[in-house]
Amino acid sequence: MRDRGAKAVRAAAAVLTATALGHTLWNGVSGPGTALAFGLLITLGELARRDPPAPSGHPGAGPLRAGPLRAEDRQPAPLGSAAALAYALLGADAGQPTHHGALQVVAVVVAAALAGIAAQVARGRGPAVDHVARRVLTVGFAAACFQPLHNSGRLEEQVGRGPYLVLFLLLLLGLTALCDAVLAAALAGLRTGWPYGPLLRDELRALLGIGSAICATGVVMALGVAVAGLWALPVLSVPLLLTQMSFRRIDAVRTTYRQTITSLARATEIAGYTRPGHARRVAALSCAVGRELGLSQRELTVLEYAALMHDIGQLSLVDPVPAGATAPLPAAEARRIAVLGGEVARQTGVSAEVAVIVERQADPYRDQPVLARIVRTANAYDDLVGGTRHPGGSLAALEQLRLGTAHDHHPDVVECLAYVLRRNSSRRDGARLERPKRDARGRGGRARVVPGRPG
Repeated sequence: MRDRGAKAVRAAAAVLTATALGHTLWNGVSGPGTALAFGLLITLGELARRDPPAPSGHPGAGPLRAGPLRAEDRQPAPLGSAAALAYALLGADAGQPTHHGALQVVAVVVAAALAGIAAQVARGRGPAVDHVARRVLTVGFAAACFQPLHNSGRLEEQVGRGPYLVLFLLLLLGLTALCDAVLAAALAGLRTGWPYGPLLRDELRALLGIGSAICATGVVMALGVAVAGLWALPVLSVPLLLTQMSFRRIDAVRTTYRQTITSLARATEIAGYTRPGHARRVAALSCAVGRELGLSQRELTVLEYAALMHDIGQLSLVDPVPAGATAPLPAAEARRIAVLGGEVARQTGVSAEVAVIVERQADPYRDQPVLARIVRTANAYDDLVGGTRHPGGSLAALEQLRLGTAHDHHPDVVECLAYVLRRNSSRRDGARLERPKRDARGRGGRARVVPGRPG
């Protein structure tokens, strides 16, 4: 089902592309100099595109890859996006009206994007098919809304050339950005199987950052070229290029920060306190469960870091815990290790939120924050499956977790974990899996999973 949905979106973009290219080749290019200038700028934006890391649940990420998609990673080519939107909203060049239509806009954008992507592929990067499909559909929408009104003269008659035109362009780009967010969330849901609501919420939140900068730059480019000509393009591109460079630096800092936390998490494995890969498996399961519970992007980041460091308190023990499994330990001993872990986490310089989650992971679930509940359940599951206490595997471990829902594990978290495990199994088997029903009136404003009957 997910493959059919993604193929339908790509097919729609392919049909629009073929129609636009055929129309442009048959009728010729109107304003070839303007088309070439915008095409070169779009190609430059694609060459500067950053490849976002594969998120948890993506086929290319692997089963142990965890981590949410950051806001700046949702628009990997902001300059190309702004230039494409500006060309879609272009009505004049140095005071002279332009006459290119919506289909020519799509043709120029596709040709320029493919040129940039071909260079990216030659450098060993992915082709980003969904990225191109989104670009084609959103730019085609904006051009279809603007170019017919402009070419027929109705836009100037009803709106004019003053501030009302600027307001109209901003409203049109806002609607285009909203359509792009809906499409991006749908494609991400089809690709990863994550719930649509949290994905759309993250996309809409991203519009307040880099999305608003892209829309504003697109409007300014279109109006600047209309007055000053094509010389306005390189000048107006500088702020967005500087913004993209700053994102690269921030990304490098965050990458270093995550590598530091990952190295600290591996310290327990290297020292022999925990089993190899335990922290990464708990982080991957925690992020998947957090997605199902509707956590925000920021909460998922804190959850991932806390899950990676949840066993760091064992470094303070004189006698290691057998197999590193803290789930079977007495409650007092598990809390002591968790408190030690919180102290170690604070000394490493991680955020206070991460340290609190590590510290409170062994508390009764009624006294825990949501993130600590998720870490505790994911850790207990991996401990039970990896040990010899449950030769029956995951089913026996889930049954053991359900038996602990009176005190240790929140029922909603356990049922979400069970759904995530069934979903992963159904992907391997090619079967379809129904998502558990949700109650939108859950505590804290999040969707609450209603547990189904056992079996």
